[in-house]
Formats: sequence, C-alpha cells, structure tokens
Amino acid sequence: MNTQNSRKELEQSQLKRLGEMLQAVLPANEFYRKKFSANKFSDIASKELLKSLPFTTKSELVENQALYPPFGTDLTFPRERYIRIHQTSGTTGKPMYWLDTEKSWEWWADCWKVIFDAAGVRPDDRVFFAFSFGPFIGFWAGWEGARKLGAMAVSGGGQSTPQRLKTIIDYGATVLVCTPTYALHMASEARKAGKDLAKESAIKITIHAGEPGASIPSTKRMIEESWGAKCYDHAGATEVGAFGFQCQSQSAAIHVNESEFIAEVLDPNVGAPVGEGEQGELVITNLGRIGSPVIRYRTGDLVQPSYQPCPCGRPFLLLQGGVLGRVDDMVIVRGVNVFPSAIENVMREFPEIEEFRVEVFEKESMKEIRIVLEPCSDQSSTGVLAEQVSQHMRERIGLRPQVELVAPGTLPRFELKAKRFFKL
Repeated sequence: MNTQNSRKELEQSQLKRLGEMLQAVLPANEFYRKKFSANKFSDIASKELLKSLPFTTKSELVENQALYPPFGTDLTFPRERYIRIHQTSGTTGKPMYWLDTEKSWEWWADCWKVIFDAAGVRPDDRVFFAFSFGPFIGFWAGWEGARKLGAMAVSGGGQSTPQRLKTIIDYGATVLVCTPTYALHMASEARKAGKDLAKESAIKITIHAGEPGASIPSTKRMIEESWGAKCYDHAGATEVGAFGFQCQSQSAAIHVNESEFIAEVLDPNVGAPVGEGEQGELVITNLGRIGSPVIRYRTGDLVQPSYQPCPCGRPFLLLQGGVLGRVDDMVIVRGVNVFPSAIENVMREFPEIEEFRVEVFEKESMKEIRIVLEPCSDQSSTGVLAEQVSQHMRERIGLRPQVELVAPGTLPRFELKAKRFFKL
C-alpha cells in the first residue's frame, strides 16, 4: 500500500465530510453558529482553513450547558430527534450531558465495530461487558458495536465481581470489555477464590478504555498474564466519540480512526503543531456526529504522534504509547517532569501490590510525592517491598518518593475510571 497516496486520499475524504457536516450544522446549531460567526467561509478546502477556526474547549461546553440548561445549545436538530442521553464521568469537573440522534448513535456503533475488528473479534465471539450500564456513556456504544459485528453481547450490569467472574466462565465468554483497573481487580478476586482465569476462562481478547493503562507496558503485561489473553487499548470520550483503537500489529501504540475523526497534535501552550515523536495535546474534530458535533475540540489528552507505516496497512495516525495522560496531570518534582502513567508503569511491575495511591504535596515550598501502597493479603515482607518500590522509582523516574503501606482492603476499588493521583 502506498501510504503517501492513502493519506492524501484520506485527507480529501475528511475535508469533504467536514464540508458536508458544516453545511448541516452552521444554519441550525446555535452554539457553532455563534462561535464561527466571525469566520467567513463557504467551504472547507484545506486543512489550513480548518486550522483558522477557533478551538472548542470543555470549559465553554460546560458553561454553555449552565447558561442553557440542561443540554446547552450544541444541538443541530429539534429535541425530539434525539434518542439517547448520556453524561461524562465528571472526574475532571461537573458532568456534561450529551445527546445523540439515531444516526449519531449508529455512527458510535460503527466506530466501535472498527475497534472490535482491529482486535480480531469475530461474529462467533461472546463479548462480556463488565460495566454497570449507568448514565455514563462508558461501554454503551461498545454494546451497540458488538451488535453491528454480529457477536453475542453479555451484560455484566447489576452484578458483583464474583457474579461477573462466574458468568464469564459459565457462558464461555471469549472477549472482555472493561477498564484496565477493573480487569486487574477481577483477576485479583479470582486468585483469592482459588481460580486461575488464564486456565478456567475462555477469554482470549481484552479491550480496555476509560483510563490510560492498557498501553502502559507493565499494566498490559499484567492483564495478559492474569487472563491468558491479548490486551488491546481503546481511546474515546463522551463528547468526542470512540476515536482510538489498537490493531493486532501494534503493542505500544493506538491508531486514530481518521476515517471518522480529524486529529491535530498541538503544543498546548502556543497551539502550534508538534513534530513527529514530540508530545502535544490531541485536538479532535468528529465527522459523523452531526446532531451534537465537536469541532477542533481540545481533549486535554497528552499524546505522541507518529506517521510511520503500520504493518496492518492502515494509513492512520499512530499515538505512541496510547494516551500518555492529561496535559495538566504532569507535575515537576525537584526538576523532574512526572506523569501518572510513568508511576503506574513502575507500580505494575510488582505483583505484590494490590492497589496504590499517589499524593503530590508541598513541603517547604517544594513539591514531593508520597506513594501509598496496599500489598496483597499474603505479603509479609512489607518493609522490603517499600524499599524496592522506592529504589525502582529512583532508577526509572529519578525520584525517591515517600512510601507508606496500608492494610489490605484499605484503598478503594474502581469499576469505572480509577482515581489514584491526588494533588493535595
């Protein structure tokens, strides 16, 4: 495949789709009609013209919903056209509500079908969703994607962790969909019950979203060893859509589905594009969610772009290491740039650690890090574990943090997005 020609054709298709979307959105969508009122254009003819449009930010969407409750004005059609409502998790602020039309919801399902196809999920698979099916959009769209694929979807809603494990084994589920944290928690609970999921379950593929983790090498390895399965990462957001997936050729990167999204990676401080291999903020324009689109949306996700050819043949942008974290998650401790994902990569190298919490605090006007560890219940040499963790942190990251151990069962468990990093 000629990747250069493929990318040129891809960009032409993107611009055509964007032009068609703007023709529908601008006359009817009050939010974007006002936002783009100063931009005089009749057609999007180039990426340069797209880049002349202002960014969309989460804060202005939240403010818009506060001013025009409950759903704001980023709605292209009359209210009765919308058939689904979900909300963001609210981990970074006030939850936002998001509506979808029938056509937009079908688009969501198509995006998830791409995720399943890329991971090797087939119509004869049984896909278990370890998800509560509450108001968060979470894996609702994944459920629809399984329907599109023709695979059997098995709901884990309303079940406890032991009940979910029993269902996975009894039903012969072959694909697990959940957050990476919850996959590890289920594996831990199975071990406590004397079960070896790598032998007793039929799971062969796990797909994860909701938080960085499935692209963190040590976390990915721990999931794969615990389940005896191949682990795949996926990236998305309630207001954006399911934009990222991992193919069977990639173990340390995810593709952006550029058939349905236009992606830019920009310096978060000045808004200029970053070079290949440099880190920047991911800015997304979705192309199929006309009912409530986001155009040049600043995701807040820190990524590292690559346009090197993938063995799978897809010409899409690659994000090395997946989503590396949030742009505002980085802290500088004694001159060292520290990201939560780097700390997690170290923690997951220790099977003795059941759960952990990271606290950033100030001492004498200097930032410090404290790591609170909850060891597995069968660990006795906790003093040795604390010293090993401290030493590994110094070797890998260049810092020697405070390490505190707590009793088994002390730290919270997470089914949805995990909250382990706190700035005190």
